[in-house]
Amino acid sequence: MHLVVIGGSDAGISAALRAREVDESADVTVVVADAYPNFSICGIPYYFSREVQPWQSLAHRTLADLEAAGLQVRTNTLATGISVNARTLTVRNNGGAESAIPYDALVVGTGASASTAGIHGTDRLGPADGVHTLHAMGDTFALENYLDEHQPSTAIIIGAGYVGLEMAEALTIRGLQVTQLQRGPQVLSTLDTELGALVRDELDRNGVTVETGMQVHDIGRDSGLLAVQGTRDGAPFVRRAELVLVVVGVRPNVELLTGIGARTGAGGAVIVDERMQTGIPQIWAGGDGVITRHRLLGDTYLPLGTTAHKQGRVAGANAVGADARFHGSLGTQVVKVFDLVAARTGLRDHEAETAGHRPHSHTVTADDHKRYYPGATPIHIRVTGDFESGRLLGAQLLGSRSAEISKRVDTFATALHHSMSVDAISDLDLSYTPPLGSPWDAVQIATQAWSTSTRAAGSTTPVHAGASRSSEAGGIDRAARSGEAGENE
Repeated sequence: MHLVVIGGSDAGISAALRAREVDESADVTVVVADAYPNFSICGIPYYFSREVQPWQSLAHRTLADLEAAGLQVRTNTLATGISVNARTLTVRNNGGAESAIPYDALVVGTGASASTAGIHGTDRLGPADGVHTLHAMGDTFALENYLDEHQPSTAIIIGAGYVGLEMAEALTIRGLQVTQLQRGPQVLSTLDTELGALVRDELDRNGVTVETGMQVHDIGRDSGLLAVQGTRDGAPFVRRAELVLVVVGVRPNVELLTGIGARTGAGGAVIVDERMQTGIPQIWAGGDGVITRHRLLGDTYLPLGTTAHKQGRVAGANAVGADARFHGSLGTQVVKVFDLVAARTGLRDHEAETAGHRPHSHTVTADDHKRYYPGATPIHIRVTGDFESGRLLGAQLLGSRSAEISKRVDTFATALHHSMSVDAISDLDLSYTPPLGSPWDAVQIATQAWSTSTRAAGSTTPVHAGASRSSEAGGIDRAARSGEAGENE
């Protein structure tokens, strides 16, 4: 049994390692386009902030580790074509020489590439000019070299999603004056506006200049500086800096599979089933190049490292004869922005409406642990549930790095995975000690407040979801912040 895996990142390596676990006799070859298999792309911003050094430490596993696990890894090898009938993969090495690798089963984990969203100038200006994207180790080295050689003092980041925010922090730590341009009305658009505004406040406190509503059209040169041009509310604008970083999302790499007839769906990604089968004989796929089954929304495009690991593991197991299933994603995400942590899982109001629910959302602020123990900090929690059934649909959280935001969003994600009601979360036996929590954890205080607000809105009488939503949009309920309800400790 010869399994060939294309891709050396999350999905590809997970597939290869899982295949060897399921079938130790399997001959597994991994084809990697560059020289950096199994490196943490998510860790790159922390390399730029110098919190992670040296760059080699970004490797989840070294090449020697992968080979010790029984994998044959072919680095600097580009997959260029698949012959379904002959069951061969055509590859090209750095010298331009092509060869064919026969396979019994094939897993495609070619991931995604950085998007430039059609911004003019990105086709003629590149890393040597100070215009960068950031999605691979090659991008990392190019940006690091530019920082070292040119010592820029100003930077523009186009995009204020997860990577954009992390890089705003990293470059600020490096001493650059950062201007962040966001197309939408608020940074971190995966959160509702009231919580996104708190993220922006954190950027402001740390000296990052944030400008929203900025439609960037072109990057050029002006008086020795890079000039970013576009429109804001219909009026033209120009912003200048020595360095420009474009982080506006990704596009799936699907050419290998579409070239042999694979179908595409959401986001232009390849359609796979829950076994990660492509519909083409003996070919599986996973990661940022394929659709994701969202447990509440259905098929969507949601490129996340956690999802890629799971999908790769399923694909690798099935490629060597197992019967594994990918059980879906909830879009659980978390990001650190200076001293603030923001997280989300499940659906927001507009997404819930798309899925056929009548959403009701309520935001509350609760302390992360008992206030009498020093260091208590507030957590802002927005809970979304179905107005009629009471089913939990989603949650958004924001608080300090010490407030265990990731732990608490994981509690919500677990509840969502098992289709729990909002009320049922109060029945969970969560841990408590005064330095770390309260008898009613902040998660439970938030869900109890949601239930109270739902009753106040008259949940026994069907109402339009928009009316429910608007009643809660005006601010954050701080009445429950003390976390004292029903407590004796």
